[in-house]
Amino acid sequence: MKTLIHKLDDGSGAVILPPEMLDSLKLQVGDQLQIIETDDGVILRPVESNDVERQMRAARDVMDTYEVALQRLAK
Repeated sequence: MKTLIHKLDDGSGAVILPPEMLDSLKLQVGDQLQIIETDDGVILRPVESNDVERQMRAARDVMDTYEVALQRLAK
């Protein structure tokens, strides 16, 4: 799989991971990755996060997505 490094306004670069790769690696926007430099290139490795933090982020995403429906159910 190939991707590009996109230039950001501050001069740094951003690597965009395709949605199917995020899904297969069980990664979400906001997850941290460790960058390991090797003689052959780089390795991106997920940083183990606190399960509670990840669950809370997932809960907030669901609540944001279904905010209107949840408000109606709360009445």
